[in-house]
Parts: sequence; C-alpha cells; structure tokens
Amino acid sequence: MAARALPSGVITITTDFGHKGPFIGTMKGVILTRFPDAKIVDLTHDTLVHWPAEAGFWLSRAYRYFPPGTVHVAVVDPGVGTQREIIAVSHDGHVFLAPDNGLLGSILRAPQETLIHQLDLDRIAALIPDEPSATFHGRDIFAPVAAALAGGEYGVEDLGPQAPDFVPSWVEEPMVTGQRVSGVVISIDTFGNLVTNIDQKYLAGLTGPIVRAGGHEFSLQRTYGEAAPGQHLALINSFGVLEIATAEGSAAKNLGIERGAPVVVTGASPDEEAIS
Repeated sequence: MAARALPSGVITITTDFGHKGPFIGTMKGVILTRFPDAKIVDLTHDTLVHWPAEAGFWLSRAYRYFPPGTVHVAVVDPGVGTQREIIAVSHDGHVFLAPDNGLLGSILRAPQETLIHQLDLDRIAALIPDEPSATFHGRDIFAPVAAALAGGEYGVEDLGPQAPDFVPSWVEEPMVTGQRVSGVVISIDTFGNLVTNIDQKYLAGLTGPIVRAGGHEFSLQRTYGEAAPGQHLALINSFGVLEIATAEGSAAKNLGIERGAPVVVTGASPDEEAIS
C-alpha cells in the first residue's frame, strides 16, 4: 500500500491559466467554502498552455518541499469535458489530483509505492454541482474534491475505483548511452533560462561534460556569476536539473531555442557532432 500521511491542510494549485480573469480565484473560493482552514499555495500558473508535461515536471520536483499530507491539484487539461479520466494519487506521503493525461506521468514512474484511483462522479456527487461545467472542471470538480481530501472528509480510495493503468508522460525520460545523455528543454523560466529534463544524476558518470543544443555548445559552470554578462553557459539549477542560461540575459531569446528542443550532454572527447 502507498505511503500515507494525515492531511496537512495544505493545498497547492498548478495550472496553465495564467493570471488573467477570475479562474484561479474562483477555485480558491470553492476550496475555502468547503474547507475554511485550508492553506492554499499557488505553485505555478504559468506553464505552457495545453502541455501537461511542463506542469508535471515542476510538480514532481516541487512537492517534496511541502509537508506530508499536502494535496497537490494540477489542472492542465486540454481534454476537459471529454471522456478523459481524473485520477487521485497517493504517493510518497502526498496526494495528487489531476487529469489522467500524462501530467502525473513522471511522478508515477518513481519507485515509491503509489495508489491510483479514478474519480467516480456518482461517488462524489455530494461534493460537486449537479451539472458541472464542461469547460471548468478546475472549479466544479478539482477544487471541491481537493478541499474534501485536505480536510480529511475523503481519502483517495473513497473517490472511485482503483485505476488499472495511467497515461504516461508526453516526454520520455532522458536516454543514457555510455558518455552521452539525451534529453529535452522542458521549461523556460521568467529569466529566459532553458530548463531541461536532465537530472544531475545522469551526468555523474561523464568526464568534462559538454552541453549541446540548437547548434550551440556550452561548458558546465557552477553558477551564473562565473560567466561574463552575455555569455552562454550550462549549470545545475536549484532543482537539480541541467539548465542553459545567458548571464544577465535570456538564453531563450538569444539562442532561439524552444520547449521540446533536444539537448545532448557528452563526456570528454565526444565523437558526436553537435545537434542542430
């Protein structure tokens, strides 16, 4: 059985909604109406729209900084209102609530024991409106269910049947072949830094690693200040993943590299040519 913890009362929200309009605010209003003592944290609302992979990437690396028993709601849901499932997951002492569209794929690949249930709207009829909006499940389904989980009214197993399977992440894990590691740019932060899905652990066996992306080559530095202003570099960021940056500038703007772009790291004396 998956590791569990008593509800902490904390709820994080991750979406692709941005900050225009009342969408995030009304989700919080629904949560607080049902569970007034909820402590709500905005994890991020600026992930790429309609791309669950980026939201899942950040959630999988950020949830550990919250107390056990936190409920993490993630709504990047291009299939809202269709027959796609909603899943509730108990994993590593935390609870995750998201559409079953690959968003939680990276978390569900982790080695910890995990319990996955699909939401059955009949079982949670007391929590949701008689006719939930076909376009705003974040407000009408995710928010009240998150409040019920965080307040201890419901457990994951009360929400519906155990899921027989789940949709994997849209982005594959990095590939490691000898002195070569291949991954992709998964996120671009507000500074224009290109955040990859290559964890630090994948570079442990490489000697003198060189990073290549978009026809460019980057040396691995410890921090931004080790490069002159305007100089491009690669480093391991605060979440333990490889990042390509421009000192005091935007790597995304200066290099023209977008999300999904391939990134290759090779050890000393690589035979591979730089990718373009």
